[in-house]
Amino acid sequence: MHTKRITALGAALVIGNAVLVANLAFYMKNGSYAQTALQQNQLTVTAGCAEGMIYDRNLQPLVNQESSYYAFVNPTQESLAVLFPHTKEITPILNAIQDHMPFCCEIDTQDLQHPDITILKVPKRYSQNTLAPHVIGYTLEHTGITGLESDYDEILRQKQDTISVTYTVDAMRQILPGAEKLISQAENKNAGVVTTLDQEIQKICEAQEIEKGAIVVMDIHSGDVLAMASFPDYAPDAIGEALSNSDSPLINRCLYAYNVGSIFKLVTCATAYTQHLKNFTAECTGSTEIKNQIFRCHDLNGHGKLTMKDAMIYSCNTYFVQLSRLLQPALMRETAQDLGFGRQIVLSRSIISASGSLPGIRDLALPAEMANFCFGQGLLTATPLQITQMTCGIANDGNMPLARLVRGIITNNNIENERSPMYAKALKRNAAYYLQDMMISAINENPNSNAVPETVFAAAKTSTAQTGRYDENGHEYCHAWITGYFPIDDPTYAVTVLVEDGGYGNDAAAPVFKEIADSITKLTADPQA
Repeated sequence: MHTKRITALGAALVIGNAVLVANLAFYMKNGSYAQTALQQNQLTVTAGCAEGMIYDRNLQPLVNQESSYYAFVNPTQESLAVLFPHTKEITPILNAIQDHMPFCCEIDTQDLQHPDITILKVPKRYSQNTLAPHVIGYTLEHTGITGLESDYDEILRQKQDTISVTYTVDAMRQILPGAEKLISQAENKNAGVVTTLDQEIQKICEAQEIEKGAIVVMDIHSGDVLAMASFPDYAPDAIGEALSNSDSPLINRCLYAYNVGSIFKLVTCATAYTQHLKNFTAECTGSTEIKNQIFRCHDLNGHGKLTMKDAMIYSCNTYFVQLSRLLQPALMRETAQDLGFGRQIVLSRSIISASGSLPGIRDLALPAEMANFCFGQGLLTATPLQITQMTCGIANDGNMPLARLVRGIITNNNIENERSPMYAKALKRNAAYYLQDMMISAINENPNSNAVPETVFAAAKTSTAQTGRYDENGHEYCHAWITGYFPIDDPTYAVTVLVEDGGYGNDAAAPVFKEIADSITKLTADPQA
């Protein structure tokens, strides 16, 4: 009986082995087992990945501009000795000594020579030199959180190249001597988003010394946003610091609505031109009164008798207060709307300019409110982007281009979905000519203007916008503005500068406009400068 049991057990083992061999042959024939075995004998070490690009209008990269060097190391006594002086942190090396497994770490050179060390470049999404952070936005764990990184997340992250080295290892996960490594490097990531920004103009704007404020530069003919700088800026790879900063650097002040001030006098002049009041004159004695409310000029001694051009040059509030009695409130409001006030500007899904605020017709039925409106105070607010778009409309003979930030998507070196410039008829041509003349005179016939560039003939208008907020000494905070364009003979660039709580426009904003105009003129005259 015992012998029969052994014989039966042996037969079962033979049959089981036959089934196992048959199954192995089946799986190996079909590749499944071979693949499983291969996976079990490979170890992949990853350093990072490359994502889609964000470009300026000249296809210069705005992200991934710098790279780090990573060493992929088979930990031997010799390789670790070569690596140690160049590593940026010691922890990976200590772990490698303990585990005897391959690893990677960042190093400070690409020139290490050792057969057990492979060096690959890993693109850095952001760096200390990253431009336009309020436009680019930032990512968290390879997901776009704000700005274009978020708006085009699917496109920028759809094909990520992993930077890695795959080793062949034994059962103890030790590298097999002589086995080849499989290296995966980041390919040239051409695909991505093409913006209208000009990297060099953006650099010029970001170099300006503004504590809080905004600068916008636009192409007068196309409406392309060439630069958008918000102050203070922030580092996309140090969001924690930005969140704890009381100056709110994450806010894009180019899209934020502020009290406007005297820049709005351009709208008032356009309305007066339409009503055939361009020859209106008034006497400035330093103050004027409407319905028992006194409006004072910044020159308490008064400017005397003024034409409209005089009033623009000296930015005389009392002139415009007296003019307000003759203007039609509905036409004033309509002219402002035609020039973009009270309307959002959508640059991308999340980059949207505030609409600002316009007083209603009922508000303007009050003479004092209408007076405030005519020199840009009261209920009126607007964004630097809106003001720049308005300036484009004036300089472009009344055809106001709609602001554009994204040219399109680039794949295979071709830009797709690029739209032609779009325009709104903001002013009649002669009215635009009239305002151009006003802006030319406002700085070039004002001997005290700080806005006149040295290298180009420009036109501009400043503002000192009251806020209704006061410091501990009772002094009112005022926003300093200027908007203008250049060159006069071939208008190309519109520039708006806002210095938040900066005081007088001629003191705080005008010198910045001058510096930008001169720098852009030098840049375009000598692109290598």
